[in-house]
Amino acid sequence: MLKPALQELEKLAKDTYPDNKKYFEKLKKKAPKNLDYVMQELHDAEFRKTDCLSCANCCKTTGPLFTSADIERISKHLRQKPQQFIQQYLRIDEDNDYVLQSVPCTFLDAENYCMIYDVRPKACREFPHTDRKKFQQISELTLKNVAICPAAFNIVEAMKKRMPL
Repeated sequence: MLKPALQELEKLAKDTYPDNKKYFEKLKKKAPKNLDYVMQELHDAEFRKTDCLSCANCCKTTGPLFTSADIERISKHLRQKPQQFIQQYLRIDEDNDYVLQSVPCTFLDAENYCMIYDVRPKACREFPHTDRKKFQQISELTLKNVAICPAAFNIVEAMKKRMPL
């Protein structure tokens, strides 16, 4: 069972947003020296008890950015030319990036398995980015991800307790 439950997550994320925003603003100004180490620890602890297959909310509600390396790798896996893959699955967004034409993700099956898991985009492999180096630099992204991913929500709550600012 996911905690928090998906139906509660959006409200919880909204309720904690003002505090989280202030916290991340302080974090950006003066990040603790051990921030990346602590984030890796919190990330690993959360994902030892989180089953992404029981959720897949990220795949159902948001689309990843596709790099040219992603496009090459996935199209090769699907035995398509990169241009065919782009035409069939992708569009260019307002930031001029390749993204999925629609969500939920085309490659998500009924059991929440990714049909291209071994070659999935870098953005998918790294989601929710809570173990990323220089974590303080992605606060805007993290604020969005706590509303999508119960694990990201838990990691941020644990972070605030472990490293009060």
